[in-house]
Amino acid sequence: MVEYVAGLSTRGQMRLDHDLARSLLQKIGELPFDGRFHDVSVEGHSGEEISYHVMLLKEAGLIEAIDVGSHDGVCWRPKHLTYVGNEFLWAAESDTVWNKAKGILWKSTKTITLEGLKMALPLAVKALTGTQSTGSV
Repeated sequence: MVEYVAGLSTRGQMRLDHDLARSLLQKIGELPFDGRFHDVSVEGHSGEEISYHVMLLKEAGLIEAIDVGSHDGVCWRPKHLTYVGNEFLWAAESDTVWNKAKGILWKSTKTITLEGLKMALPLAVKALTGTQSTGSV
């Protein structure tokens, strides 16, 4: 079994870190909407980790981004959140809701994915507020 720490496995392979992905979405949501691609950073994470997660968030349809790298390597830069990214971030903004959604997924499936979080976030809100919620983010 491979152990995961801060987006890296013990074998040095890059892995999705959901908390880093959420932090990046929060940072990207604060960027100016100026048509440019931006540098972002999150304390405690390397540029390589950030670039990898920006690429994954683009592939998931949550942000617009581009690889500005060269033959020396990849270097992904975000531009802005997409509509889906805004909806996801809105639902995931609260630490309490975020942690509840991750708990729901882990308890039921023993795995956490971005698609699973999209479905679990409304369930977390419902569980925390006692209100009815339908659909996914």
